[in-house]
Amino acid sequence: MYINCHTYYSLRFGTFSEEELLKLASQNGVEAMALTDINNTSACLNFIRTAKIYHIKPVVGIDFRNGVSQLFVGLARNNEGFRELNSFLSQHTHQNKALPEQAPDFPNAFVVYPFEQIMQMEKETFAANEFIGISIQDLRKLPFSHYKDYKDKLVIQQQVTVRNKKDFNAHRLLRAIDNNTLLSKLSKSEECSENDKMLHLDQLCQAYQEYSYIIQNTRKLLEECSINFEFGKQRSSQNLSLYLESAEKDFEMLRDLSYQGLSRRYGAPSKKVLERLEVELNTIRNMDFVSYFLINYDIVNYAKKQGYVHVGRGSGANSIVAYLIGITDVDPIELDLYFERFINPYRASPPDFDIDFSWKEREDVTAYIFQRFPHTALLATYNTFKYRGVVREIGKVFGLPKEEIDKLSEGKVPQGQLDDMAKLVLKYGQLIKGFPNHLSVHSCGILILDAPIHYYSATNMPPKGFPTVQFDMIIAEDVGIFKFDILGQRGLAKIKDALELIKQNNPNIPPIDITDVEKFKKDPNVNNLLRQGKAIGAYYVESPAMRGLMQKLQTQDYLGLVAASSIIRPGVSGSGMKQEYIIRQRNPEKRKEANPMLLKIMPETYGIMVYQEDVLKVAHQFAGLNFGEADVLRRGMSGKFRSRAEFLGVEQKFIANCKERGYSDTLTMEVWEQIKSFAGYAFAKGHSASYAVESYQSLYLKCYYPLEFMVAVLNNGGGFYSTEHYIHEAKMCGGKVLPPCVNTSDHPTIINGEDIYLGLGYIKQLEHYTIKRILSERQLHGVYKSLDDFIDRVHIGVEQLSILIRIDAFRFTGHSKKELLWQAMFKLNKNKLNSSQALLFRTEHKTYKLPKLNSSCLEDAYDQIEFLGFPLCGYFALIGETLQPHILAKDFSEHINQKVLLYGTLVHTRFHKTSQGKRIRFCTFVDEEGQYFDTVHFTKVVELYPIHGIGVYACYGTVTEDHGFCSLDINWSRKLGLRQSLKGA
Repeated sequence: MYINCHTYYSLRFGTFSEEELLKLASQNGVEAMALTDINNTSACLNFIRTAKIYHIKPVVGIDFRNGVSQLFVGLARNNEGFRELNSFLSQHTHQNKALPEQAPDFPNAFVVYPFEQIMQMEKETFAANEFIGISIQDLRKLPFSHYKDYKDKLVIQQQVTVRNKKDFNAHRLLRAIDNNTLLSKLSKSEECSENDKMLHLDQLCQAYQEYSYIIQNTRKLLEECSINFEFGKQRSSQNLSLYLESAEKDFEMLRDLSYQGLSRRYGAPSKKVLERLEVELNTIRNMDFVSYFLINYDIVNYAKKQGYVHVGRGSGANSIVAYLIGITDVDPIELDLYFERFINPYRASPPDFDIDFSWKEREDVTAYIFQRFPHTALLATYNTFKYRGVVREIGKVFGLPKEEIDKLSEGKVPQGQLDDMAKLVLKYGQLIKGFPNHLSVHSCGILILDAPIHYYSATNMPPKGFPTVQFDMIIAEDVGIFKFDILGQRGLAKIKDALELIKQNNPNIPPIDITDVEKFKKDPNVNNLLRQGKAIGAYYVESPAMRGLMQKLQTQDYLGLVAASSIIRPGVSGSGMKQEYIIRQRNPEKRKEANPMLLKIMPETYGIMVYQEDVLKVAHQFAGLNFGEADVLRRGMSGKFRSRAEFLGVEQKFIANCKERGYSDTLTMEVWEQIKSFAGYAFAKGHSASYAVESYQSLYLKCYYPLEFMVAVLNNGGGFYSTEHYIHEAKMCGGKVLPPCVNTSDHPTIINGEDIYLGLGYIKQLEHYTIKRILSERQLHGVYKSLDDFIDRVHIGVEQLSILIRIDAFRFTGHSKKELLWQAMFKLNKNKLNSSQALLFRTEHKTYKLPKLNSSCLEDAYDQIEFLGFPLCGYFALIGETLQPHILAKDFSEHINQKVLLYGTLVHTRFHKTSQGKRIRFCTFVDEEGQYFDTVHFTKVVELYPIHGIGVYACYGTVTEDHGFCSLDINWSRKLGLRQSLKGA
């Protein structure tokens, strides 16, 4: 009987979830009701799914409004009607266009106009599907209106937005936030009525007892509405089911592509390869995943034709079919990848491909997908009100000063010092905490469906320019909609840009086949970089933790890197299995201490769970769960399904099965805790292998073309470290790094032989338009001959010109910076800005005679710190005191367990909390020779000797050794001062 109900997906208006709405309806004897959020259908699918639990007939629609002004409510008679409503709303949201007062013709939907709106419109004629909504308050006016005679058109429209006073307060807060106004100044017209709540069905009917025909009309309206979607185990895939015109042709294409790839990938394929291929092809066909593979193949094939580099990863890397048709570059035979992790008869959802492209090329690939497939949209996520955001918004609504809001939001005010207003902010903040605030775009999910997108949801048009549905991944999967993951990353852009720079800087070398990963894997020089941890700039293997791990493991091959990529993840590391793995890797005798059964299941990892597949293996082989149950266990550990009864059931079965098999409780719980501790964080083995492939591609380029590779790293935003450190690495590789130059530099950094010219884009405070003018003018009319020539040709102010001079961008003139600065002041300061109009006649510049003005390298360094953020000479060249006797990083192995002094420039620092909640600090430095050393600052010294930013530090402590990797346990540290003048240089 309720046809106009809101949830909190009526953003910044509604006050409770769709499940709470159904619970409320159930408590009030309601048997059929409509969810009609304001200009939104986010909750509709889950509302339909959950309604069955409460034995309520679900009807869905949309409350169409301009702002808070209600125009009409649309109710879907059926699934087609839902599509009509979604399409109509989407047309307006895409164009940011106001909705019309009059509804269009909806062949499969009903339209209900509120009584007040009808009177304002003076609408006299109604289509068969149009009705007039009468609220309980409207009953007082109805007898005095001629609309009382429209007996067959009147229906109950008792709006439901709040449940009680608390909800109404939350609603008012949301409206004030939405209007960016003080709560005290919120207009009543922006609020719902306190009476917009649900009454028990008996009370509702009692209110309309004099108008029984209104009750009958409403019942009939709801009876005529019926919408159906399948969920959970009953669902079928809604994804594009056919790539070609029939399932037979799809399978024939997939089979042909797979066999075409055999010779390219394997040369002469073995019996094992052929058998695996046939098993996969049959499983893929039997589970109706053929089109899924072909769509991913299509996307990757387009990218390859454009010359784009990609990485196919996720559990899809476990598939030989994916490897043969080029979606992935990971050989599942070589790695003994578990196919059942990817597809098994117990898993209804399609396999999971994560396809990475360069961050520069991802948008083009996305645009291609939208052009290629008709029913396509991006997946949404919900940005919710979180603690800090809530406190800020409520603080503003209550009129608190910014300083107080800042303190409250950061939790810096002790509970005992909160004043009454602050307590109110925190109290009322709890009312809306967790509510959806606005819709956003999923980081990588794209939907490619059989039916039109609006069959499931209305769509928004965010700044990215691609239609985006209004529901998230959880409900999408529940209804059988499975996303395609198209991601952008900088690691691939580094590879692509490095290849282009190599070609420019070494025009005579043959082209590099970056897909020839087998060659890179076997290259001893590349593997030596891994073993020594010299992988700065290389994707996924450059962090201090990874560098240390590879040295401890003595990683020097592909399989070793695959393991290291997963071992470093928080779960394996946190469970203590990382250290145990290192011990067993370095000491074969220790492998015998593994549990015999676990060692048999996981011989490659010495009986230690390292990959997600290991959860499946152990659950299946150790505890006797079937593959479906094992996969529920693996997915449940991620937290996504942790609360679901199916996961708890599998947990109980795991423990019961172990008991039946005669395992001791100690062994059972030890294995269970291992699974629990890391399953949600561990990688699928294929995922690690995919990362390892990209790492090898990067390492090959770093090994043989280090300068071009480091320039590519710089031009793609670096990675784990700062720009300054990548410049240091380029210098360590033999590069000569030069400051920007108006005649040589581009916006990004460029390379010419061994000379690396920093890009104009690195200069802080230099405006984008200034750079654009400099480069455009130089491209059109050639290099600048002098400062005067530059001033004549480029529209620039004295401040911007001063920055260029101080960064030494005019060093080609042969004049000192001081002299150039004076000349710039004399020539530009008269008018502040030279004319933007091109000069018809060049006037001769007056030359000012100046005394000899010298610049120093120290001044250059400080100018570079100001405008680049770092000195190109390095901080050791700027130390203002004499260094005490000390060792270098290369001497560590000779001083194990001894106290030593080292000096180093800080590269990276991070905190870690102990199990007692105390802080430990880990730092990475480079010494005078540019070599790395790592320090550990335990709790006692963390606060006594803080680290204050980039610079050179004296580090005194004890050298410790862990499987050949040395570090320094700090006793004390001190930052050295820098020279402020040439004195004592």
